[in-house]
Amino acid sequence: MTIIYPSPIFGPVHSRRLGVSLGINLLPEDGKVCSFDCVYCECGFNADHRARKPLPTREEVRTALEAKLLDMQQNGPKPDVLTFAGNGEPTSHPHFPEIIEDTLALRDKYFPAAKVSVLSNSTFISRPAVFDALNKVDNNILKLDTVDEEYIRTVDRPNTYYSVTEIIERLKTFEGNCIIQTMFMKGSHQGKDVDNTSDRYVLPWLEALKDINPRQVMIYTIDRETPGHDLCKATHGELDRIAALVEEAGIAVSVSY
Repeated sequence: MTIIYPSPIFGPVHSRRLGVSLGINLLPEDGKVCSFDCVYCECGFNADHRARKPLPTREEVRTALEAKLLDMQQNGPKPDVLTFAGNGEPTSHPHFPEIIEDTLALRDKYFPAAKVSVLSNSTFISRPAVFDALNKVDNNILKLDTVDEEYIRTVDRPNTYYSVTEIIERLKTFEGNCIIQTMFMKGSHQGKDVDNTSDRYVLPWLEALKDINPRQVMIYTIDRETPGHDLCKATHGELDRIAALVEEAGIAVSVSY
C-alpha cells in the first residue's frame, strides 16, 4: 500500500535505523513532491500523487512541532530522533534552512538528548543555505544509490539537473560530516535489470565512499510495497557481503534487512 504521510508532523514511528522517530514532513499532506521519482519509493510515483495543497509554512511547522513535543514531554514516548522525511525531498522547501534552526531550538528546549536527522536525496546540496543547514544537524543522511548514471536514470529517475560526478564532489565537501544511505535491490523495471548488488556497481560505489569519507554508511533494501512491481529484496548474504567491503575500507556501516 502506498504511504502518503500527514503534514507537517507525523508519528512517532519506530524506525529500523533511527529508533523512536518523530517525523517532520515539509511537503503537502495530500501528495508527493520530489526531485527524484524512485521506482522503489513507498510514497509511489510522483505522477500518481500530485499534491494540490500548499507546502506547510515555516510558522505552521514550528507551531505543530512545538505542540507535539510538549505532548510527548507530558505523555510520552520520548523521541530518540526528530526526522525530516515524508512525501518527498525535504530540502526542496524554500525555508528549509530556517525550519532547521527552529527545530534545533525546539529540540534543545524539550528533548535535548534527541537527535535531528534529515533524509535527503542530495539533489540540492549545491545550494549554500541547504549545505549549511545540513551541516548543523546530528544525522545528515544523504542518498547515493550508485555511481552509475544510467542506473540513476532508470531507478532514481531525477526530474531536476543531476550529475553523479558533481554530487560526489559536493559530498566530499562535508568533510566526513554525513551519512551515506544506499538502497540495494534486485529485479527489473520496464524490462531493465536493476540489480545493483554485483561488483559492477558495488566496487565503483565503494571507491566513491572512500573519497567522500562519510562517518557512516547505511545500506538497506526494500521493506514496503513499491510502485515498481518487479522489484525484489537483496538477500541477507548480499547485504552482508557489501557491508563487509565497506568495513574493510575503514568506514562504519549499518545494515537494514
